[in-house]
Amino acid sequence: MDRLIFEDLLEWKNRREKMPLILTGARQVGKTWLMRELGKRHFKNTAYISFDLNPELSRTLETTISPAEILPILQSETGVPITPDTLIIFDEIQESPRALLSLKYFCENAPEYNIIAAGSTLGVMLHKHKSFPVGKVEFLSVHPLSFFEFLDATGENELLKFILQNPPQNYTPFHEKLIRHLRIYLYVGGMPAVINEYVKNGSFDKVRKVQNYILNAYDRDFSKHTKESFSSKLRMLWQSVPSQLAKENKKFTYGAVKSGSRGRDFETAIQWMRDSSLLEKINRITTAKMPLKAYEDFSAFKIYLNDTGLLCAMAEVGMEMIANREALFMEFKGAIAEQFVFQELRQSLSNSLFYWSNDSGSAEIDFLTQDANSNIIPIEVKSGINLRAKSLGVYIDKYSPKYSIRTSLAHYKISMPDNIIDMPLYAVANIKNILDNGG
Repeated sequence: MDRLIFEDLLEWKNRREKMPLILTGARQVGKTWLMRELGKRHFKNTAYISFDLNPELSRTLETTISPAEILPILQSETGVPITPDTLIIFDEIQESPRALLSLKYFCENAPEYNIIAAGSTLGVMLHKHKSFPVGKVEFLSVHPLSFFEFLDATGENELLKFILQNPPQNYTPFHEKLIRHLRIYLYVGGMPAVINEYVKNGSFDKVRKVQNYILNAYDRDFSKHTKESFSSKLRMLWQSVPSQLAKENKKFTYGAVKSGSRGRDFETAIQWMRDSSLLEKINRITTAKMPLKAYEDFSAFKIYLNDTGLLCAMAEVGMEMIANREALFMEFKGAIAEQFVFQELRQSLSNSLFYWSNDSGSAEIDFLTQDANSNIIPIEVKSGINLRAKSLGVYIDKYSPKYSIRTSLAHYKISMPDNIIDMPLYAVANIKNILDNGG
Protein backbone atom coordinates (compact mmCIF):
# COMPACT_ATOMS: atom_id res chain seq x y z
CA MET A 1 0.00 0.00 0.00
CA ASP A 2 1.04 3.61 -0.47
CA ARG A 3 0.50 6.57 1.82
CA LEU A 4 -0.31 10.19 0.99
CA ILE A 5 1.95 11.25 3.85
CA PHE A 6 4.90 10.30 1.65
CA GLU A 7 4.62 13.76 0.09
CA ASP A 8 5.42 15.29 3.50
CA LEU A 9 8.28 12.84 4.07
CA LEU A 10 9.81 13.69 0.69
CA GLU A 11 9.44 17.40 1.36
CA TRP A 12 11.43 16.87 4.57
CA LYS A 13 14.01 14.69 2.82
CA ASN A 14 14.62 17.22 0.02
CA ARG A 15 14.86 20.28 2.24
CA ARG A 16 18.37 21.70 2.46
CA GLU A 17 17.99 22.77 6.08
CA LYS A 18 16.07 20.41 8.32
CA MET A 19 15.98 18.99 11.80
CA PRO A 20 15.57 15.35 12.85
CA LEU A 21 11.98 14.24 12.25
CA ILE A 22 9.82 12.40 14.78
CA LEU A 23 6.75 10.54 13.55
CA THR A 24 3.97 10.51 16.11
CA GLY A 25 0.74 8.53 16.15
CA ALA A 26 -1.03 5.67 17.87
CA ARG A 27 0.33 2.16 17.95
CA GLN A 28 -0.13 0.20 14.69
CA VAL A 29 -0.72 3.16 12.32
CA GLY A 30 2.30 2.23 10.19
CA LYS A 31 5.13 4.47 11.40
CA THR A 32 7.83 1.79 11.10
CA TRP A 33 6.74 0.82 7.59
CA LEU A 34 6.79 4.45 6.48
CA MET A 35 10.33 5.00 7.74
CA ARG A 36 11.69 1.80 6.20
CA GLU A 37 9.90 2.46 2.91
CA LEU A 38 11.29 6.01 2.78
CA GLY A 39 14.80 4.63 3.18
CA LYS A 40 14.21 1.89 0.62
CA ARG A 41 12.82 4.23 -2.03
CA HIS A 42 14.80 7.42 -1.59
CA PHE A 43 18.13 6.80 0.18
CA LYS A 44 21.28 4.99 -0.77
CA ASN A 45 21.42 3.16 2.59
CA THR A 46 19.20 2.71 5.62
CA ALA A 47 20.54 2.19 9.13
CA TYR A 48 17.69 0.87 11.26
CA ILE A 49 17.81 0.75 15.05
CA SER A 50 14.96 -0.36 17.30
CA PHE A 51 15.61 0.61 20.90
CA ASP A 52 12.92 -1.80 21.98
CA LEU A 53 14.93 -4.70 20.54
CA ASN A 54 18.37 -3.29 21.36
CA PRO A 55 18.55 -2.31 25.05
CA GLU A 56 22.31 -2.73 24.96
CA LEU A 57 22.62 0.25 22.63
CA SER A 58 20.47 2.29 25.00
CA ARG A 59 22.94 1.51 27.77
CA THR A 60 25.83 2.51 25.51
CA LEU A 61 24.25 5.91 24.95
CA GLU A 62 24.30 6.54 28.69
CA THR A 63 28.00 7.35 28.32
CA THR A 64 27.86 9.47 25.15
CA ILE A 65 25.38 11.28 22.93
CA SER A 66 27.91 13.09 20.77
CA PRO A 67 27.21 12.45 17.04
CA ALA A 68 30.94 11.99 16.40
CA GLU A 69 30.97 9.09 18.88
CA ILE A 70 27.48 7.72 18.15
CA LEU A 71 27.87 7.40 14.37
CA PRO A 72 30.67 4.76 14.46
CA ILE A 73 28.66 2.82 17.04
CA LEU A 74 25.57 2.88 14.81
CA GLN A 75 27.62 1.83 11.80
CA SER A 76 29.09 -1.09 13.70
CA GLU A 77 25.70 -2.08 15.12
CA THR A 78 23.83 -2.02 11.79
CA GLY A 79 26.64 -3.01 9.42
CA VAL A 80 25.57 -0.15 7.15
CA PRO A 81 27.96 2.61 6.02
CA ILE A 82 26.58 5.82 7.47
CA THR A 83 27.01 8.87 5.28
CA PRO A 84 24.84 11.92 4.53
CA ASP A 85 23.14 9.67 1.91
CA THR A 86 22.03 7.24 4.64
CA LEU A 87 18.66 7.39 6.38
CA ILE A 88 19.19 6.77 10.10
CA ILE A 89 16.06 5.33 11.75
CA PHE A 90 15.57 5.41 15.51
CA ASP A 91 12.49 3.25 16.14
CA GLU A 92 10.75 2.90 19.52
CA ILE A 93 12.77 5.91 20.61
CA GLN A 94 10.66 6.35 23.75
CA GLU A 95 12.61 3.38 25.18
CA SER A 96 15.84 5.41 25.19
CA PRO A 97 15.67 8.92 26.68
CA ARG A 98 19.32 9.43 25.77
CA ALA A 99 18.67 8.59 22.12
CA LEU A 100 15.86 11.12 22.17
CA LEU A 101 18.15 13.75 23.67
CA SER A 102 20.88 12.94 21.12
CA LEU A 103 18.64 14.39 18.38
CA LYS A 104 19.43 17.83 19.77
CA TYR A 105 23.14 17.34 19.14
CA PHE A 106 22.58 15.89 15.67
CA CYS A 107 20.58 19.02 14.87
CA GLU A 108 23.27 21.34 16.22
CA ASN A 109 26.50 19.54 15.32
CA ALA A 110 25.72 17.11 12.48
CA PRO A 111 22.77 18.56 10.50
CA GLU A 112 23.95 16.89 7.28
CA TYR A 113 22.74 13.50 8.53
CA ASN A 114 19.16 12.40 7.87
CA ILE A 115 17.56 11.11 11.07
CA ILE A 116 13.97 10.02 11.43
CA ALA A 117 12.51 8.59 14.62
CA ALA A 118 9.24 7.09 15.81
CA GLY A 119 7.73 5.55 18.87
CA SER A 120 4.74 5.50 21.13
CA THR A 121 3.26 9.00 21.06
CA LEU A 122 2.57 8.73 24.74
CA GLY A 123 6.10 7.54 25.50
CA VAL A 124 7.61 10.45 23.57
CA MET A 125 5.29 12.95 25.27
CA LEU A 126 6.21 11.64 28.72
CA HIS A 127 9.84 12.51 28.03
CA LYS A 128 8.89 16.13 27.36
CA HIS A 129 9.01 16.63 31.10
CA LYS A 130 12.51 15.16 31.29
CA SER A 131 15.31 15.43 28.75
CA PHE A 132 13.77 16.52 25.47
CA PRO A 133 15.31 18.26 22.44
CA VAL A 134 12.93 21.22 22.52
CA GLY A 135 13.11 23.24 19.32
CA LYS A 136 15.60 20.82 17.76
CA VAL A 137 13.20 18.32 16.16
CA GLU A 138 10.24 18.38 13.81
CA PHE A 139 7.03 16.39 14.23
CA LEU A 140 4.76 14.73 11.71
CA SER A 141 1.52 13.01 12.73
CA VAL A 142 0.67 9.62 11.22
CA HIS A 143 -2.99 8.57 11.11
CA PRO A 144 -4.75 5.42 9.91
CA LEU A 145 -5.25 5.17 6.14
CA SER A 146 -7.90 7.46 4.67
CA PHE A 147 -10.66 6.17 2.41
CA PHE A 148 -8.75 7.18 -0.73
CA GLU A 149 -5.66 5.36 0.55
CA PHE A 150 -7.86 2.34 1.27
CA LEU A 151 -9.01 2.30 -2.36
CA ASP A 152 -5.39 2.25 -3.49
CA ALA A 153 -4.47 -0.49 -1.00
CA THR A 154 -7.36 -2.72 -2.11
CA GLY A 155 -6.49 -2.53 -5.81
CA GLU A 156 -8.95 0.15 -6.93
CA ASN A 157 -6.13 2.23 -8.39
CA GLU A 158 -7.96 3.29 -11.57
CA LEU A 159 -11.05 4.31 -9.62
CA LEU A 160 -8.89 6.38 -7.26
CA LYS A 161 -7.08 7.94 -10.23
CA PHE A 162 -10.42 8.98 -11.73
CA ILE A 163 -11.56 10.50 -8.42
CA LEU A 164 -8.37 12.49 -7.98
CA GLN A 165 -8.45 13.80 -11.55
CA ASN A 166 -12.14 14.75 -11.70
CA PRO A 167 -14.51 17.02 -9.75
CA PRO A 168 -17.17 15.31 -7.59
CA GLN A 169 -19.99 16.20 -10.00
CA ASN A 170 -18.44 13.65 -12.41
CA TYR A 171 -18.57 10.76 -9.91
CA THR A 172 -22.18 9.77 -10.70
CA PRO A 173 -21.36 6.66 -12.83
CA PHE A 174 -19.36 5.24 -9.89
CA HIS A 175 -21.66 6.40 -7.08
CA GLU A 176 -23.00 3.00 -5.99
CA LYS A 177 -19.62 1.34 -6.37
CA LEU A 178 -18.01 3.97 -4.15
CA ILE A 179 -20.72 3.55 -1.53
CA ARG A 180 -20.04 -0.22 -1.48
CA HIS A 181 -16.34 0.39 -0.95
CA LEU A 182 -17.10 2.97 1.74
CA ARG A 183 -19.26 0.46 3.65
CA ILE A 184 -16.34 -1.95 3.70
CA TYR A 185 -13.93 0.80 4.76
CA LEU A 186 -16.14 1.86 7.67
CA TYR A 187 -16.05 -1.71 8.99
CA VAL A 188 -12.41 -2.51 8.20
CA GLY A 189 -11.03 0.93 9.03
CA GLY A 190 -7.62 2.31 8.19
CA MET A 191 -5.19 0.41 10.42
CA PRO A 192 -2.53 -1.06 8.07
CA ALA A 193 -2.45 -4.53 9.65
CA VAL A 194 -6.23 -4.81 9.41
CA ILE A 195 -6.25 -3.71 5.76
CA ASN A 196 -3.46 -6.19 4.98
CA GLU A 197 -5.57 -8.97 6.49
CA TYR A 198 -8.59 -7.93 4.46
CA VAL A 199 -6.59 -7.74 1.20
CA LYS A 200 -4.95 -11.11 1.89
CA ASN A 201 -8.00 -13.12 2.93
CA GLY A 202 -11.13 -11.02 2.34
CA SER A 203 -12.40 -12.42 5.65
CA PHE A 204 -14.30 -10.06 7.93
CA ASP A 205 -13.95 -12.58 10.76
CA LYS A 206 -10.16 -12.31 10.52
CA VAL A 207 -10.43 -8.55 10.18
CA ARG A 208 -12.25 -8.41 13.50
CA LYS A 209 -9.60 -10.63 15.15
CA VAL A 210 -6.84 -8.21 14.11
CA GLN A 211 -8.89 -5.26 15.32
CA ASN A 212 -9.39 -6.92 18.69
CA TYR A 213 -5.66 -7.66 18.89
CA ILE A 214 -4.95 -3.94 18.42
CA LEU A 215 -7.56 -2.99 21.01
CA ASN A 216 -6.01 -5.45 23.47
CA ALA A 217 -2.58 -3.93 22.82
CA TYR A 218 -4.00 -0.50 23.65
CA ASP A 219 -5.48 -1.93 26.83
CA ARG A 220 -2.10 -3.33 27.85
CA ASP A 221 -0.60 0.14 27.36
CA PHE A 222 -3.02 1.50 29.96
CA SER A 223 -1.37 -0.66 32.62
CA LYS A 224 2.15 -0.35 31.23
CA HIS A 225 2.33 3.43 31.53
CA THR A 226 0.08 4.14 34.52
CA LYS A 227 -0.74 3.04 38.04
CA GLU A 228 -3.63 0.63 38.58
CA SER A 229 -5.99 3.30 39.98
CA PHE A 230 -5.48 5.50 36.93
CA SER A 231 -5.58 2.65 34.40
CA SER A 232 -9.06 1.75 35.65
CA LYS A 233 -10.17 5.30 34.84
CA LEU A 234 -8.66 4.98 31.39
CA ARG A 235 -10.58 1.77 30.75
CA MET A 236 -13.86 3.30 31.89
CA LEU A 237 -13.30 6.31 29.63
CA TRP A 238 -12.24 4.15 26.69
CA GLN A 239 -15.20 1.80 27.01
CA SER A 240 -17.63 4.73 27.16
CA VAL A 241 -16.71 6.10 23.73
CA PRO A 242 -19.28 4.13 21.65
CA SER A 243 -22.09 5.17 24.01
CA GLN A 244 -20.91 8.80 23.95
CA LEU A 245 -21.11 8.82 20.15
CA ALA A 246 -24.45 6.97 20.13
CA LYS A 247 -26.28 9.85 21.80
CA GLU A 248 -28.47 12.15 19.72
CA ASN A 249 -26.52 15.02 21.20
CA LYS A 250 -22.94 13.75 20.99
CA LYS A 251 -21.59 16.21 23.56
CA PHE A 252 -19.32 14.33 25.97
CA THR A 253 -20.83 13.76 29.39
CA TYR A 254 -18.76 12.58 32.34
CA GLY A 255 -21.78 10.86 33.86
CA ALA A 256 -21.81 8.45 30.90
CA VAL A 257 -18.34 7.27 31.95
CA LYS A 258 -19.30 6.72 35.57
CA SER A 259 -22.52 7.73 37.26
CA GLY A 260 -22.08 10.89 39.30
CA SER A 261 -18.58 11.66 38.01
CA ARG A 262 -17.40 15.18 37.20
CA GLY A 263 -14.75 16.77 35.02
CA ARG A 264 -12.04 16.62 37.68
CA ASP A 265 -12.44 12.83 37.79
CA PHE A 266 -11.59 12.22 34.14
CA GLU A 267 -9.93 15.34 32.68
CA THR A 268 -6.45 13.87 33.13
CA ALA A 269 -7.56 10.57 31.59
CA ILE A 270 -8.90 12.38 28.52
CA GLN A 271 -5.62 14.25 28.11
CA TRP A 272 -3.67 10.99 28.50
CA MET A 273 -5.75 9.44 25.72
CA ARG A 274 -5.20 12.48 23.50
CA ASP A 275 -1.45 12.38 24.14
CA SER A 276 -1.43 8.73 23.10
CA SER A 277 -3.40 9.57 19.90
CA LEU A 278 -6.19 7.18 20.86
CA LEU A 279 -8.82 9.89 21.26
CA GLU A 280 -9.28 13.30 19.71
CA LYS A 281 -11.43 16.14 20.93
CA ILE A 282 -13.22 19.10 19.37
CA ASN A 283 -14.71 21.94 21.41
CA ARG A 284 -17.99 23.77 21.02
CA ILE A 285 -18.20 27.25 19.53
CA THR A 286 -20.78 29.45 21.20
CA THR A 287 -20.87 32.12 18.47
CA ALA A 288 -19.89 31.62 14.83
CA LYS A 289 -17.68 34.69 14.49
CA MET A 290 -14.03 35.18 13.65
CA PRO A 291 -11.68 34.31 15.15
CA LEU A 292 -13.35 31.04 16.03
CA LYS A 293 -10.96 30.30 18.89
CA ALA A 294 -12.16 33.42 20.68
CA TYR A 295 -15.59 31.79 21.08
CA GLU A 296 -14.40 28.34 22.13
CA ASP A 297 -16.29 26.71 25.00
CA PHE A 298 -13.81 24.36 26.69
CA SER A 299 -16.47 22.90 28.97
CA ALA A 300 -18.45 21.43 26.05
CA PHE A 301 -16.77 19.03 23.65
CA LYS A 302 -17.10 15.84 21.60
CA ILE A 303 -14.58 13.00 21.43
CA TYR A 304 -13.71 10.66 18.58
CA LEU A 305 -11.60 7.54 18.20
CA ASN A 306 -8.66 7.31 15.83
CA ASP A 307 -10.32 4.78 13.48
CA THR A 308 -13.79 3.76 12.28
CA GLY A 309 -12.87 0.07 12.19
CA LEU A 310 -11.83 0.10 15.84
CA LEU A 311 -15.06 1.88 16.71
CA CYS A 312 -17.03 -0.90 14.96
CA ALA A 313 -15.01 -3.51 16.84
CA MET A 314 -15.54 -1.81 20.22
CA ALA A 315 -19.28 -1.51 19.56
CA GLU A 316 -19.38 -5.11 18.28
CA VAL A 317 -21.02 -4.03 15.02
CA GLY A 318 -21.73 -7.24 13.09
CA MET A 319 -20.50 -7.94 9.58
CA GLU A 320 -24.11 -8.29 8.36
CA MET A 321 -24.25 -4.49 8.41
CA ILE A 322 -21.88 -4.36 5.43
CA ALA A 323 -24.45 -5.95 3.11
CA ASN A 324 -27.15 -3.37 3.90
CA ARG A 325 -26.80 -0.19 1.82
CA GLU A 326 -27.61 2.25 4.63
CA ALA A 327 -27.50 0.26 7.90
CA LEU A 328 -23.83 0.85 8.70
CA PHE A 329 -24.21 4.60 8.13
CA MET A 330 -27.27 4.74 10.38
CA GLU A 331 -25.82 2.52 13.14
CA PHE A 332 -26.19 4.07 16.60
CA LYS A 333 -27.58 7.38 15.33
CA GLY A 334 -25.01 7.93 12.59
CA ALA A 335 -22.01 7.75 14.92
CA ILE A 336 -19.86 5.78 12.44
CA ALA A 337 -20.60 8.22 9.61
CA GLU A 338 -19.68 11.18 11.83
CA GLN A 339 -16.52 9.41 13.02
CA PHE A 340 -15.57 8.84 9.37
CA VAL A 341 -16.10 12.49 8.42
CA PHE A 342 -14.04 13.61 11.40
CA GLN A 343 -11.15 11.35 10.37
CA GLU A 344 -11.19 12.56 6.77
CA LEU A 345 -11.33 16.24 7.77
CA ARG A 346 -8.64 15.86 10.44
CA GLN A 347 -6.29 14.29 7.91
CA SER A 348 -6.93 16.67 5.02
CA LEU A 349 -7.46 20.07 6.67
CA SER A 350 -4.88 22.27 8.34
CA ASN A 351 -7.38 24.50 10.20
CA SER A 352 -8.91 23.54 13.53
CA LEU A 353 -12.29 21.84 13.76
CA PHE A 354 -15.07 22.85 16.14
CA TYR A 355 -18.78 22.18 16.47
CA TRP A 356 -21.64 24.59 17.10
CA SER A 357 -24.87 24.32 19.04
CA ASN A 358 -27.36 26.96 20.11
CA ASP A 359 -27.90 27.77 23.77
CA SER A 360 -31.03 25.66 24.04
CA GLY A 361 -29.31 22.63 22.50
CA SER A 362 -32.09 22.26 19.93
CA ALA A 363 -29.74 22.76 16.96
CA GLU A 364 -26.21 21.47 16.40
CA ILE A 365 -23.76 21.64 13.49
CA ASP A 366 -21.38 18.67 13.45
CA PHE A 367 -18.27 20.55 12.33
CA LEU A 368 -17.24 24.17 11.90
CA THR A 369 -14.07 25.38 10.22
CA GLN A 370 -12.87 28.26 8.06
CA ASP A 371 -11.85 28.50 4.42
CA ALA A 372 -8.95 30.27 2.67
CA ASN A 373 -10.85 33.59 2.76
CA SER A 374 -11.62 33.30 6.48
CA ASN A 375 -15.27 32.46 5.87
CA ILE A 376 -16.76 30.31 8.64
CA ILE A 377 -18.08 27.13 7.02
CA PRO A 378 -20.60 24.75 8.64
CA ILE A 379 -20.30 21.05 7.73
CA GLU A 380 -23.34 18.87 8.42
CA VAL A 381 -23.20 15.05 8.38
CA LYS A 382 -26.29 13.17 7.21
CA SER A 383 -26.15 9.40 7.57
CA GLY A 384 -28.55 8.40 4.78
CA ILE A 385 -30.14 10.04 1.75
CA ASN A 386 -32.67 12.16 3.68
CA LEU A 387 -31.22 15.65 3.34
CA ARG A 388 -33.61 17.43 5.68
CA ALA A 389 -31.36 19.27 8.09
CA LYS A 390 -33.22 21.34 10.69
CA SER A 391 -30.03 22.34 12.49
CA LEU A 392 -28.37 23.55 9.31
CA GLY A 393 -31.47 25.66 8.54
CA VAL A 394 -31.30 27.21 12.02
CA TYR A 395 -27.61 27.99 11.55
CA ILE A 396 -28.12 29.53 8.09
CA ASP A 397 -30.97 31.73 9.33
CA LYS A 398 -28.82 32.95 12.22
CA TYR A 399 -25.43 33.46 10.53
CA SER A 400 -26.02 33.56 6.72
CA PRO A 401 -22.78 31.74 5.78
CA LYS A 402 -21.35 32.34 2.30
CA TYR A 403 -21.90 28.62 1.69
CA SER A 404 -22.49 25.44 3.68
CA ILE A 405 -21.45 21.83 3.16
CA ARG A 406 -23.72 18.85 3.72
CA THR A 407 -22.37 15.34 3.30
CA SER A 408 -24.52 12.25 2.87
CA LEU A 409 -25.18 9.23 0.64
CA ALA A 410 -26.77 11.52 -1.96
CA HIS A 411 -25.13 12.68 -5.19
CA TYR A 412 -23.16 15.90 -5.49
CA LYS A 413 -25.19 19.04 -6.10
CA ILE A 414 -25.49 22.70 -5.10
CA SER A 415 -28.80 23.84 -3.64
CA MET A 416 -29.84 27.46 -3.98
CA PRO A 417 -30.64 30.02 -2.67
CA ASP A 418 -28.71 29.04 0.49
CA ASN A 419 -25.70 27.78 -1.50
CA ILE A 420 -25.58 24.37 0.21
CA ILE A 421 -22.97 22.09 -1.34
CA ASP A 422 -24.01 18.45 -1.09
CA MET A 423 -20.89 16.28 -1.01
CA PRO A 424 -21.13 12.46 -1.12
CA LEU A 425 -19.72 10.86 2.04
CA TYR A 426 -17.07 8.98 0.06
CA ALA A 427 -15.76 12.31 -1.30
CA VAL A 428 -15.37 14.11 2.05
CA ALA A 429 -11.64 14.57 1.35
CA ASN A 430 -12.66 16.85 -1.56
CA ILE A 431 -13.97 19.38 0.96
CA LYS A 432 -10.37 20.55 1.26
CA ASN A 433 -10.44 21.76 -2.35
CA ILE A 434 -13.62 23.74 -1.71
CA LEU A 435 -12.18 25.38 1.40
CA ASP A 436 -8.82 26.10 -0.25
CA ASN A 437 -10.62 27.87 -3.10
CA GLY A 438 -12.93 29.83 -0.80
CA GLY A 439 -16.09 28.11 -2.03
